Amino acid sequence: MKSLILTNEFPPNIYGGAGVHVDYLTRELSKLMQVEVRCFGAEKRTALSNEASLKATAFGANTALYEAPKKLHGVFTALQRCLDWNTAGVDADIVHLHTWYTHLGGVLAKLNYGIPLVLTVHSLEPLRPWKREQLGQGYDFTCWIERTAIEMADAVVAVSEDTKADILRLFNVDEAKVHVIHNGIDLNEYNLTDSRAALERFGVDAGRPFALFVGRITRQKGIIHLARAIQHMHKDFQIVLCAGAPDTPEIAEEMQRAVAQAQETHGSVIWVREMVAKPDLIELYSHASVFCCPSVYEPFGIINLEAMACHTPVVASAVGGIKEVVVHGETGFLVPLKLQEGTFEPVDAAAFERHFAENVNTVMDDAGLRTRMGAAGRKRAEDLFSWAAIAAKTHKLYAELVARHRATA
Repeated sequence: MKSLILTNEFPPNIYGGAGVHVDYLTRELSKLMQVEVRCFGAEKRTALSNEASLKATAFGANTALYEAPKKLHGVFTALQRCLDWNTAGVDADIVHLHTWYTHLGGVLAKLNYGIPLVLTVHSLEPLRPWKREQLGQGYDFTCWIERTAIEMADAVVAVSEDTKADILRLFNVDEAKVHVIHNGIDLNEYNLTDSRAALERFGVDAGRPFALFVGRITRQKGIIHLARAIQHMHKDFQIVLCAGAPDTPEIAEEMQRAVAQAQETHGSVIWVREMVAKPDLIELYSHASVFCCPSVYEPFGIINLEAMACHTPVVASAVGGIKEVVVHGETGFLVPLKLQEGTFEPVDAAAFERHFAENVNTVMDDAGLRTRMGAAGRKRAEDLFSWAAIAAKTHKLYAELVARHRATA
């Protein structure tokens, strides 16, 4: 049995949770079966790996002749790659999709090559209305292709029970086709480290405690709310914001203003604007006193699991799959977040920001609490979220779909 996995992100180009998921899932799956990955890359087609059981190829897209609005370029380059993935030929037994960028590619493979289609939902377009800022009218297309692919898939993988509920609420899908397989963590890789080189390079005082945020500058991650919450945080600890890759120029400017105000009111705010490399990220997790996740939408929240694996307590919004990762009062604190109906804006943003800051202060003020929560978080990661178990569940789902398809062919 061979799987063809279609993805935007793949090493070395990873910027979000979906890319992390694909990276580790393919490593573990390739121990069980043949895996081919086709992903986004530069203009030329590039072989990224050529191991016995894992082959990966990056496909480029040339925008030189595009006359479409700039906001649509991302949509059309995705569609170019989806077509190229199929014209390159498909010899897999099953095709597995990750994020809307790949959905047309999977639809084409299912219909033209007659193989079962599996789709993992890392997020849902109807629940990300801020994407219109980034894509313009292209957002209508991404919603359409996502619906089309989800409703014709042979199986849909939800990364949390909360995501499964959203899928069943928003799409015409038989519940029997929706399977919950959580995200996971490499517990050998994500663990405590004594190294402090990255702290020094980023200007973090290793002798003072710090609260940490890691993520893209996007509405989904709630980073603007966190920046505004800093004014309510105690002044005896540092706040380190590892935040880059803004979705739009508008949110980049908004972030600039919010951080400038936070730095003025708090005095110990460090903004790392680059996408942090994994070894540096593990070092930051290891030395942070608390990890902050103020997301307004998070189907799973793998970033919280990474922090927990490094013995770091988490303060996070009580939204989506985060509630299945962080245990309130045990591995951290969950901050209630009520959103305005039909939007992803808090009903009372100022109150949410104050409440978030209060929970961060509570953790930062109690070293014993931090130690207990850090140990409990590590244990929860070990007990429930190994990638080997997740790959085994995925392989089992593949085998069932392929056997059913062959029986009816």
